[in-house]
Amino acid sequence: MAKHDVLKNGGVFPIGEKNDGYAQYFVGQSYLKGLVADPEVNVGVGNVTFEPGCRNNWHIHRGGYQILLVTGGEGWYQEEGKEAQCLKTGDVIVTHDGVKHWHGATKDSWFSHVAITAGTPEWLEPVSDEWYESLINTFKFF
Repeated sequence: MAKHDVLKNGGVFPIGEKNDGYAQYFVGQSYLKGLVADPEVNVGVGNVTFEPGCRNNWHIHRGGYQILLVTGGEGWYQEEGKEAQCLKTGDVIVTHDGVKHWHGATKDSWFSHVAITAGTPEWLEPVSDEWYESLINTFKFF
């Protein structure tokens, strides 16, 4: 059983539906549950849950930002030109306008975060399997 397997049944927020609308920008299966459906609020707020090994492509937020509030499991976050960061429940990531980055689950853990996003995402290339696999030897989770 994968670590934090309980997330597959929902964590702090419901897991939502399979993230089919954005599946082309992910390696592996993710789920999305919109949390704010108010047209007067000009940011997206959603719970994103990643199955073990799932990650999104490199991407950039144009004309905005993204804040990630980690609510469960273990994951990765990396900005271009910087080392990957291991993430766990309670971590907060702020990605500023124009910064190329990616995020997702570790190989053996479900991972969930609330994404607060403004602006327009520019989706880029996938994180290669080779690059992703190399992270396993770089970090130890506690």
